Amino acid sequence: MHTRPGHHFDIAEIPFSVRGSWLDLSPVVALHTRRDDLHLVSHQNGMHGVLSLVPEIDGQRVETTVEASPSLLSWVHDRGTVDATFDGTSTVRLRGRGVGLRIADAAAELTPFTGTYLFTEPGTESAVFTSYETGRRYRVTRLSGRLDVEGDGALGQGTRAVLAGGDGASWEVAVEEFTAARAPYETSASFESVVEANAAAFEEYLEALAPWRGERTPGVARAAYVLWSATVSPLGYLGRESILMSKHWMDKVWSWDHAFNALALAPGLPDIALDQFLAPFDYQDDTGAPPDSVTHSEVLYNYVKPPIHGWALAKLRERMPRPLTRDELADIYSRLSRWSTFWLDFRRAPGRTLPYYQHGNDSGWDNSTTFDVDRVIESPDLAAFLVVQLDVLAGLADELGEDATRWRAESASILDALLEDLWDGENFVAIGASSGRTSTATSLLNLLPILAAHRLPQGVRSALASHIERHVTEYGPATEIPGTALYEPDGYWRGPIWAPSTVLIESGLRSSGFAELADRVSERFRALCEKSGFAENFDAVTGEGLRDRAYSWTASSYLLLADESEGRRMTAS
Repeated sequence: MHTRPGHHFDIAEIPFSVRGSWLDLSPVVALHTRRDDLHLVSHQNGMHGVLSLVPEIDGQRVETTVEASPSLLSWVHDRGTVDATFDGTSTVRLRGRGVGLRIADAAAELTPFTGTYLFTEPGTESAVFTSYETGRRYRVTRLSGRLDVEGDGALGQGTRAVLAGGDGASWEVAVEEFTAARAPYETSASFESVVEANAAAFEEYLEALAPWRGERTPGVARAAYVLWSATVSPLGYLGRESILMSKHWMDKVWSWDHAFNALALAPGLPDIALDQFLAPFDYQDDTGAPPDSVTHSEVLYNYVKPPIHGWALAKLRERMPRPLTRDELADIYSRLSRWSTFWLDFRRAPGRTLPYYQHGNDSGWDNSTTFDVDRVIESPDLAAFLVVQLDVLAGLADELGEDATRWRAESASILDALLEDLWDGENFVAIGASSGRTSTATSLLNLLPILAAHRLPQGVRSALASHIERHVTEYGPATEIPGTALYEPDGYWRGPIWAPSTVLIESGLRSSGFAELADRVSERFRALCEKSGFAENFDAVTGEGLRDRAYSWTASSYLLLADESEGRRMTAS
C-alpha cells in the first residue's frame, strides 16, 4: 500500500474530496445527519448520500480506523486496508487487500420516483447504479480482483450492492459519476501515481495560497484543504469554478460568503479569486439584486445578502498581484452599480433615506437579536455597508471617466441619516421600516458601522471600539455578550463567534486606528481556528466548533487574517 502523505485531517469534520469534484466521501449525508459508515456523496441536484461504503471481512462488517489526507483516504484494519483516491473529478479509485468493500445503494428502496436501480452493463461486467435523487449514474468497474453483484435488476425493497474483494484477496475498482452514458473506464495511471498527482496538486495550491506559512500559522494547510476540497468545477448554474460554503449540507454559494473566499485566493490565484467574487453577479435580476444563493441546480431569490461588495472589492484589489484591466473594472462597475441601485430604488420606504432589510436573512445574520422587535428594519450595518460601497463606486467612476455625482450624493445622505436616525448618542440601533420602533442594541451586528470608520466622527468610532471590546472573549468577538440576557451559547447569531463578523470588525478597527484591539481580535480568532478547526461558528466561551465543521469562509477568514498578520510582522522587521 501507498505510504500515507502528510496533512492529515479528521473525516468526521472535513469531507474527502478534490478540487473540482461534485463528489466527496463522508459520514455526513444530509442536514445534521451522520451515518456510521462513509458514503459516496454527490452534490448534483442537492446533497445526496448515494452509496454506502462498508468494509467487510468474511461477509461481516468490520470496524476500521479511517485515516485521511488530501490525496488518500484509508480504512485501516489489523487484517488489511482499503484505500480511496480521486482519479480526476468524477471518478473515485478504490483498492484493498485483506478487507473487502461493500458498495451499496443507500436508499434501500426503489420506487417509481425515488431510490437507486442496479444493473450489470452488458459486455463490460461493470455494475451501474442509477439514482433518482441526483439524476446521475454510478458505474463500478473492476480493475483487478473479485467483484460480486447483489440485487442485479431488483425492484422495490431489497439489497442492491457490489462487493469488491469478498474473497480476501487484493482488488481494485473505479466508481464513476456521469449522466446518460460514458465510454468504458480506462486508465493508464497506477493507483500510486494518481495519489502522488493529487498530493502534488494540493501542495501547489497550498503554496499559491500561503507561501508565507510557517510555525506561527499551524492551521494553514488544513484551511487550504477545506477550500481545495470544497471547490467545484463549472456545472449546472455555476458557470465558474466556485468554492461551495461546504461539501456538507451547506453546499451552495451565498452572495456574501463568496467575497471572503475570493479574498483568501486573491494573492496567489487572482483569476480564480475574481471568478469567485463575480459568481453570484452572473444571476443579477432585473432590479440588480444577485440571488441569495446559487448551486448546481437552483438559483434562489427569496432573500438577498448584505452589500459588503464595495468593501470586498477594495480589499480584493489591494491583495491581487496584478491590476484589474479596464474591461474588468468596467464589468465590475456595471454589476456593483446595479446592486447599489437595487437598495436605493427598491428598498427604501417612501420619504425615507435609509434602505431596509426585509428579514434577518437579508443581513446574513439570520436570527440576530436586532430583528427581535421588527423583522423589516432600517439597520445600521446596511447603511454603513452602502456608504462604503457607494464611495468605492464613486472611485471606480472616476477611474473609468463615468459620472460619480449620484454615488457621492447618496453616500453623503445615507451617512447623515445613519448618524441622525440610528445613533442614539451611545449605540447604533435599527428602526422598524413601517413601525418606527427601535431595536435592541446588544448584538455585534449593531457595531458593524465601524467598517465605515473613515466617514464616522471620532467620538462614534471610539464608542464603537469600546462596545466591541466588551464582546471580545478569549476566542474572539461574540455576536452577543456572554452572560447577558439574550446570549445563547449555540444560538447561531445570538452568541457564537463567526468568521465574517470577525473579519469585518477587525478591518473596521484597524482602519479606525484601534490597531491593538484589531490585533487581539485577529490573534484570538486565529488561535480559535487552530484549536477547533473551521466550523460554521464557535461557542464564544469554550471555543467549541458548532454546526457544520468544514466551512470555507471560516478557513478563508483564517488565511486572510494570518496572511495580513505575517505581512505586518515582515513590515515591522
